[in-house]
Amino acid sequence: MSLLAILYQLVPESPILAAYNLDDRPDFSYQTPSIQSGKPRILASLDRKSGGTWLGVNQHGLLVGATPRRKYMSSMATRSRTKLCRDLLRCSNARRAVDVAMTELETGQYEGVNLVIADFEFGWVVHGGAEIDAQVLDEGLNVIGTGDVNDMRDERVAMAQRLLTLQTLDSPVKFLAVASKVFARSPSPPGRPTIVRRDPQASTLSSTLIALGKKPRDAIYQYADGAPDQTKYEDYSPFLRDILSRGLREARTKAKASS
Repeated sequence: MSLLAILYQLVPESPILAAYNLDDRPDFSYQTPSIQSGKPRILASLDRKSGGTWLGVNQHGLLVGATPRRKYMSSMATRSRTKLCRDLLRCSNARRAVDVAMTELETGQYEGVNLVIADFEFGWVVHGGAEIDAQVLDEGLNVIGTGDVNDMRDERVAMAQRLLTLQTLDSPVKFLAVASKVFARSPSPPGRPTIVRRDPQASTLSSTLIALGKKPRDAIYQYADGAPDQTKYEDYSPFLRDILSRGLREARTKAKASS
């Protein structure tokens, strides 16, 4: 299913660099990214059915990304994982989002899910399978699919790790250029690992590239509304810069009021 790569705290000017391919049933439909109302402001592509999301960024620079995880089905799995992801994006920081995620997953209401939760100061991966645990996100490249983060037994994870480390990813431009090619790697012959999927049960429906810099003007958000080997990435960066600027202004106003 879906695949997420995050280069964390390695490039000083862009502590969060991410690439995400959303794989789902071909009959599922998602909106193009848009700014969601409410506080904090969120930029995300929403599931047209549930109104949730698999990936988003809020005005505080918090990124939350989710991938389905292998787990035995539970009769209590009654709440959408995409709604959980959207709820976490309402948090003010990664610490708070991890606390909420752990509390929610312990209710047993969700199917298996992996959650990457990161801001400029802290980053975690939450594994919500048969057991629930949170581990600190390693500095550098992390790739996650349907199992644990950086699980090299997953052929897609291993392939993405290998292809993303063939070059030194020392700038946001370099990361985005390399990731756009890796995550657009067309399906391989049957029996071989692949990045883009075109299967009746799960096909790549979209792809997203994100660079979060400490200055809002440096933020980048690119989105392909379809498999990226067939669909061009479109630039949604102005939306991301808008919400990050809003968050910065509100933080400064709050600081002045409390001083």
